[in-house]
Amino acid sequence: MKVRIKFAKSGAMRFIGHLDIMRYFQKAIRRADIDVAYSEGFSPHQIMSFASPLGVGLTSNGEYLDIEVKTHAGAEDMKQRLNKVMVGGMEILNVTMLKEDAKNAMASVAAAEYTVRFRQGYEPGFDWPDRLMEFYHSPSIIVAKKTKKSEMTLDLKPFIYRLSLLGKGGTAPAVRMLVNASSSGNVKPGLVMEAFLRANGEELSPFALEIIREDTYADVGKEGEPHFVPLDAIGMEF
Repeated sequence: MKVRIKFAKSGAMRFIGHLDIMRYFQKAIRRADIDVAYSEGFSPHQIMSFASPLGVGLTSNGEYLDIEVKTHAGAEDMKQRLNKVMVGGMEILNVTMLKEDAKNAMASVAAAEYTVRFRQGYEPGFDWPDRLMEFYHSPSIIVAKKTKKSEMTLDLKPFIYRLSLLGKGGTAPAVRMLVNASSSGNVKPGLVMEAFLRANGEELSPFALEIIREDTYADVGKEGEPHFVPLDAIGMEF
């Protein structure tokens, strides 16, 4: 049976890289005595798939991994077993069952939602909240995006599905954005904010942003009419 696990990553765990998170969950699943399925062959390993690697230094309220289990005592039992062996900064939020023909977590990712704040002392030197929506409603947002082999010019506008300002008029303002996170797009929130500052004559410091991934989404809409839902909405309770 295919199972999708939603978890949060915060605190000191934000400094742990993706490969170490994979190894951590392999050990946690064994400690939790989950009857996980293993691959066949000379070097069997747990059948496991993560949705989308989270950058080092980022926290998240919506990370996902899929595993296959042979037997179980229900979603709540699995959630409790895993939470008992989690370290500080890691929390299991939800466990759902997937249909046999469902895409794995990595192949399902279409978009991700982020909350972005400027760290104290790194705020721009202009009234950025007033200029944010003007930037978002520009006809195009041209940036230079670096790849492993080259640098390409890209219009970010089609890859930013939603962008809004939070907290203006009291609390410290923040930016909420829903962006393409698929293998064909995969726009990082830092790139959006870098383009915003550059459009206003400033450069983004590498340490300026505090970024939280709020959730990761699949697209269940029709071609040309996207409809984004959290990855655990595809699963079923059991």
